[in-house]
Amino acid sequence: MPTWTALTHAAGRDAAEALAAQAEDLTPEPVGSGVFEIEDGSDRWEVGLYFTESPDEIGLALLAAAWGAEPFVISELPEVDWVAHVRRQLSPVAAGRFFVHGSHDADKVPEGAEALLIEAAMAFGTGHHDTTKGCLLALDRLIGQGAAPRRIVDIGCGTAVLAMAAARVFPVIVLAGDIDPVAVDTARANVIANGLDGRVECVEAVGFDQPLIERAAPFDLVFANILKKPLIGLVPDMARYIARGGRAILSGILTHQAEEVIAAYRAGGLALEHREDLGEWSTLVVIRE
Repeated sequence: MPTWTALTHAAGRDAAEALAAQAEDLTPEPVGSGVFEIEDGSDRWEVGLYFTESPDEIGLALLAAAWGAEPFVISELPEVDWVAHVRRQLSPVAAGRFFVHGSHDADKVPEGAEALLIEAAMAFGTGHHDTTKGCLLALDRLIGQGAAPRRIVDIGCGTAVLAMAAARVFPVIVLAGDIDPVAVDTARANVIANGLDGRVECVEAVGFDQPLIERAAPFDLVFANILKKPLIGLVPDMARYIARGGRAILSGILTHQAEEVIAAYRAGGLALEHREDLGEWSTLVVIRE
C-alpha cells in the first residue's frame, strides 16, 4: 500500500500540536501524526502527517498558513520491506567489549565479546546510533577502571540495550524504565531473547517516578540516553537518587549542547568525569562527589 508523508515546521510546541490536532479534520484524514522538537535551540517543531491516500494539498496549505507554519512538503513513499532494508543497512557494531548484532550476523560475534542481540525490526537504540554507542563505550571504560556498581537503572531505556549490557558484566538485577509502554514491551522481548530474563526488570516509568525504581535507590550507575531538555529536567532527581560516588552516563546530546548540560549537572552537584564526542553527539559521564 502506498504511503504519503506531509512535513512542516512550526514555531513553538503549542502551534505545532494544534496544527497536528486540526489535521485530523482533513479529508482524507491522516492515519498517523507526530510532533517533534528540532533540537537546535530554535524552539521550532516538526509536524509529520502520514496518509494512505493522496492528501488534500490545498487543505494542507490552508492549515499551514492558519498556524504560521512553513508550507507542507508532501512525498509519496515507495512500497519497501523496511525490516529487510534495515537489516541490509545495519552491520554489527563493536563498542569496547560489547558487540551489538542482529540474528543474521550471529556468526560474526568475536570470541570473548559481550554479545547483544537486537533485531533490525527494533532498530531504535540498537547501538548503531552514536549516542548508544557512546554510552556502551563509556560503560566499557568504567569497567576497565574497576567500577563495580551494585544498583543500576536505565532511564528512558528504549530497547534496553544499555541495561542488558550492564547485566552482562555485573552480577546484579538491572532496572530499565521507559515512559512508552511499547518500548517497555520491546525491552522485555529483547531481555528474553538475550537470555537475561530475571536479570533485567523492565517497567513503565516517567524518569525515576516509579515505585520499584524509587525503592531501589540510591543508584551507583544511571544510564539516561534521551535528549537535552529532559536530561536537564532530571538534574534534581539525579542528585537525589544517585549515591555518593555514583555516576550517570548521559547521551542524546548534540555536541553544541554539551556545555549547557554539563553546567546544569555541575550546579546540581554532579561533576563531569569524562566526555566523548562521536560525530555530532556527545556522551557525558558525571559523578556525584
